[in-house]
Amino acid sequence: MRRSLLPIKYPALSLLLALPLCLSGVHTAAHAAENSNISAADRARAVRAAKTPPVKKTALNAAARKAPAKFDFEGEFVDYANWKEVRAFLDEMSAKHGFDRAELDTLFGKVRYVDTTVQLMKPAPPGKPKNWQAYSARFIEPVRINAGVKFWDENAEALARAEREYGVPAEIIVGIIGVETVYGRNTGRFRVLDALTTLAFSYPESPTRAARMEFFKGELENALLFARKDGIDPLTLLGSYAGAIGLPQFMPSSIMKYAVDFDGDSHIDLRNSTADAIGSVAHFLVEHGWRRDDPAISVYPVTVSASRAWEKFIGQGLQAKYRLDELQAAGVSVVDTPPPNMLFGLIDLQNGSEATEYSLATNNFFAITQYNRSYFYAMSVIDLGKAISQVRAR
Repeated sequence: MRRSLLPIKYPALSLLLALPLCLSGVHTAAHAAENSNISAADRARAVRAAKTPPVKKTALNAAARKAPAKFDFEGEFVDYANWKEVRAFLDEMSAKHGFDRAELDTLFGKVRYVDTTVQLMKPAPPGKPKNWQAYSARFIEPVRINAGVKFWDENAEALARAEREYGVPAEIIVGIIGVETVYGRNTGRFRVLDALTTLAFSYPESPTRAARMEFFKGELENALLFARKDGIDPLTLLGSYAGAIGLPQFMPSSIMKYAVDFDGDSHIDLRNSTADAIGSVAHFLVEHGWRRDDPAISVYPVTVSASRAWEKFIGQGLQAKYRLDELQAAGVSVVDTPPPNMLFGLIDLQNGSEATEYSLATNNFFAITQYNRSYFYAMSVIDLGKAISQVRAR
């Protein structure tokens, strides 16, 4: 028997769950800002349009759940429902998951192409230098720090419980949610189905186009499954231009795999429940290699010799796999001696025309990069969390 797309009525149903370009299932605006060639003016407009205030969980009721969603970038009608590739996808959803085929046709007849998502996905122009200091300044700044202090104070119990249960420090969780959405201020106002369909079937030309289209097709599949599971009208799901949802910006596949009900209300709601967002971030990190027994410090500044023998350790994957003695033998000098018997990766933080900064990174640093595959991102999370912790301690 085929299962309907129509929402199932629950007495206390959440509207939205939570994502960057993490191949494990997260896509963040932070990563796109580092790598996109969209103009500054267009990006500013996109960011403004994506901003939406968090909704208190207690305010959710049946009437609110049925109300039309407010969203930006309504997009262009391109009749996706009659595209050969889309029809094949819908056939598969019907055969594999039991969706009603006629309802899928009706649903995708309402889906729109959103050019903004395509433009934001385009790679940076060749030769554009990365600049860690400029990148960091966008995240380690007073608005996020002050908002982070408030978020930590208001959610201290949930953060402490996540630290106990998962072994992930509160400042790392707070850092991630702050970098992702400024604690729920910027969760996105694109219709997730529009964004994911656009990227699954109209991804911009690039060397990785086929792989990225498959990735987003999988996310579209999970978005439909998630909406059906929680009885949500798929067209009311709002998120980022890449389809990421909620305070921690989880992609739909990450919601299905890693999101947890941390407030104990029998529903996972990563947009409106800060506890669920906190627990889900911690769970995601543990599932991607976070070790509770590793030292709290996950990066150690170093200097490198002019011989450049150390260069062979750069760009060797997102993992800690080298001993300190072999790094030192290649000309890496530690500023503060890290714990013995640990493995490290050598990371470079480029500063445009200025000197590159180098550090040794532990396993837990690389666990953060599984959230977003970027050294810049992971360092921003660590630095923001540390700054917030320092302000709270005053």
